[in-house]
Amino acid sequence: MESKQENRKSLWTGEFMRFAVVGGISTVLHYGIYLLTKRWLPVNIAYSLGYVLSFIVNFCLTSYWTFHTTPSWKKLGGMMGAHGVNYLLHIFFLNLFIWIGIPEDWAPIPVYMIVVPVNFLLVRFVFKHGRKKN
Repeated sequence: MESKQENRKSLWTGEFMRFAVVGGISTVLHYGIYLLTKRWLPVNIAYSLGYVLSFIVNFCLTSYWTFHTTPSWKKLGGMMGAHGVNYLLHIFFLNLFIWIGIPEDWAPIPVYMIVVPVNFLLVRFVFKHGRKKN
């Protein structure tokens, strides 16, 4: 039986590190799509398009690799709920940072710094909630 300390260590070395890699991939994809499409689309639309496309990649990688679970409609719904909250935080902070004068190209960076840790907690709850302990 795993102690609380071993369980905590496992969380930070395993799940969290895999989450960070998946989050990094998703963030780079999101940011790249945003930078590319904001040339032709309004900033919020470009940001949202990048968010949706990176969400699809994120869900697949999170399911199979980060938490070693099988994707399901229930988990997709839960992740969409978690990401709905996350998306609102993204849009709020993006517009706030642009409003205070951070250039549009750079505004997503402090957004990611704020919302990524919140997202980890929300998504972890979705994928771990109700899962039987060994």
